Amino acid sequence: MSKKNTNNMDQKNHDSQAAEQETVAQDTAQAAPETEATTATATNTSPNTEPAEEQVVEDVPSPEEILKAKVAELEKANAELKDQMLRRQAELENYKKRLIRDKEDAIQFSNERLIKDMLGFFDNMERAIAAAKSSGDVDALIKGFEMTQDQILSTLDKNWGLKAIQSVGQEFDPSRHEACMMTVDESLDKEVVLEEFQKGYMLHGRVIRPAKVKIGKPE
Repeated sequence: MSKKNTNNMDQKNHDSQAAEQETVAQDTAQAAPETEATTATATNTSPNTEPAEEQVVEDVPSPEEILKAKVAELEKANAELKDQMLRRQAELENYKKRLIRDKEDAIQFSNERLIKDMLGFFDNMERAIAAAKSSGDVDALIKGFEMTQDQILSTLDKNWGLKAIQSVGQEFDPSRHEACMMTVDESLDKEVVLEEFQKGYMLHGRVIRPAKVKIGKPE
C-alpha cells in the first residue's frame, strides 16, 4: 500500500473520532440542563423536605386594654352583687311586715275563743231575765243568775285555766289574800281568813287578783 493511501486512512480515522467526540459533547451538554431540572424537581418534591414556616404574629392586648377589661368585669360583678343585696333587703322588709301583721292579728284576735265562750253566758242571762219578767218570780231570776255564774266559772276553769281562790276558813296567805280588815280572836292559834269581800282569781297557777279579806289574828 502506498504511503498516500495510508495517510488518507489516518485522516479519515482522525475525522471520525473528532466527529464522535463532538457528538458526545453535544449530548452531554443537552443532558446537563435536564439533569439539573430533574434534581431541582426532586429536591422540591422530596417528602423529607419541610416547608418554610410561616411567621404567626399574635395580637397581644396592651396594658390599657387589659385594665379596661378587668374594670368591666369588676363592674359587672359589682352590679350583680348590688342586685342580690337589693333583693335580699326587699325580702327582709316583706318578712318584717308579715311578722308585724301576724303579731297584730294575734293580739287583735287573741281573745276570740274567750268571747265565743262568753256569748253562751249572755244567752242564758237573757233567757233568765225574760223568764223572770214574764212570771214575776224573783227567786227564779236569782236561780238563773246563780246557774249562769257557775257555768261561767266552770268554762273559764276548763278552757282558760282560771280558778277562784278559796279564802274563808283558810290560813292567811299574803301572796293570795289582801287583808282589808283585821280582828283579834283568842280562839285562834294562827291568822285565818274570816270573811271575803272580793273573790280572788288565779290564771294557770299565777295570782292575777288577790282576794280582799278580813282576817282573824290570835292575841
